[in-house]
Amino acid sequence: MIKTVLEDSGIDPERFAIDWVSSAEAPRFAEVVTAFTEKIRAMGPCEADARLQAAN
Repeated sequence: MIKTVLEDSGIDPERFAIDWVSSAEAPRFAEVVTAFTEKIRAMGPCEADARLQAAN
């Protein structure tokens, strides 16, 4: 549902992720966050953000 709302708003749904990590899994948490951060950086700036800034 969230990905559909993002897509309808002009935001690439791949910019959203949800993953379960227990408080006892600190190394896994670091891996999940690092992987997602790398993915977002590789995607570049959010197009919807650029459109919003251009409107101002």
